[in-house]
Amino acid sequence: METVAIELMQDFSEIVHYEHTGIPLYIRTADLAAYPGMSAPCHWHDDIEWIYIISGKMCYYINGKRILLNENDSLMVNARQMHYGYSYKKQDCHFLCILFHPSLFGNNKTLLQKYVTPVIENADCEYLYFHSKQTRGQEIAEYLEQIRCLKAGAANAYEMQAIAVMFQLWSSLLQCRELAILDSKSDSNSDLEIQKNMVSFIYQHYAEQISLNEIAASGNVSRSKCCLIFKHYMQQSPVDFLNTFRLKTSCSLLRNTEKSITDIAFNCGFNHLSYFSKLFIKNFGCTPREYRNQKSM
Repeated sequence: METVAIELMQDFSEIVHYEHTGIPLYIRTADLAAYPGMSAPCHWHDDIEWIYIISGKMCYYINGKRILLNENDSLMVNARQMHYGYSYKKQDCHFLCILFHPSLFGNNKTLLQKYVTPVIENADCEYLYFHSKQTRGQEIAEYLEQIRCLKAGAANAYEMQAIAVMFQLWSSLLQCRELAILDSKSDSNSDLEIQKNMVSFIYQHYAEQISLNEIAASGNVSRSKCCLIFKHYMQQSPVDFLNTFRLKTSCSLLRNTEKSITDIAFNCGFNHLSYFSKLFIKNFGCTPREYRNQKSM
């Protein structure tokens, strides 16, 4: 199985690789097992994201909130939200991911300013979750299934058809008032920016011996404020988040390189191999060597 790697900029925004230059649309089915540690890294992007569960379950994180997605559930994540998906009880999940940039709606500036920009700038509109057992959830799933089938068929000009479906879906969300157009400002916005800065610092310096003081300084806040923000948005302490990211990075190195386990531990910022192994077993239920052997089979 081909490993899926999400490329991040220094501010941990995702580098989205659209299928065609000039068409800001990404449609892909994938398995969580293809991601290191069966989890994507925490990231954000200017694109609006749709997740549709084809089979299995997925846990999803958005700005400190966690949602369990079951088969045929769907989720829309608004632009510029901190988010990632990860496995439920280490089980695999087959899912559809759609990313589309708001500029897809930009052919008419009036429509963009009236129906799109106020939504993506609404701090209260972080995500929409649709349950498969509810009628509305089934309706949303039909839109996403149409897009999936269009991509699978790859007929001539399928992108235009997919964009047309996305227009219909967006219009439906507006008509049902599920997308609220509000001029909403929140004090939490500043904390979210601080969180982004601190996570960006961790992503850039995880291989070094960084302290809680340095993480807090990267957000220009005190140690206590740093811990409170991480608890709110990540439901982890800063140190736990740092170690989790180091472990995820080590999974990629174990799977895709021939580096020794000792070198990988040190390259990921762990001073002691025994501590690295202890955390790895706790998080993944096997030793680093066993993980490498499993992935090479």
